[in-house]
Amino acid sequence: MTARITPRFDMVGLTVADMAASLAFYRRLGIELPAEADTLPHAEAVLPGGLRLGWDTVETVRSFDPDWTPATGARVSLAFDCGSPEGVDTLWTELTDAGHHGHLKPWDAIWGQRYAVLHDPDGNTVDLFAASPQPGS
Repeated sequence: MTARITPRFDMVGLTVADMAASLAFYRRLGIELPAEADTLPHAEAVLPGGLRLGWDTVETVRSFDPDWTPATGARVSLAFDCGSPEGVDTLWTELTDAGHHGHLKPWDAIWGQRYAVLHDPDGNTVDLFAASPQPGS
């Protein structure tokens, strides 16, 4: 009898057109990456809790999948807890002032969070959020 294999979710991978631009964007979101990663074909960071976030250049992906083409439209979003509603607004302003595409300006969502949506340099959706204070608290 073959032993049952239980996979463990380990990494989210992004394919990027410009490694340095992508890593600069994610550094502004608090992900620690060494400067030398800007020139590598693959980079990754271990996040709190052990999950990894990885980046591969288009050239790297095409080295093992020559027919690879980018998908149209966002199919994945990465969400970052900004700690407070003010944190959402501040980070939104920092990133959009730095030239990153703001998709949905910060708003108070009906599900009880301050929320905003940006795109990283490759068009991936990046959500900024924080719990909104409850009325009367």
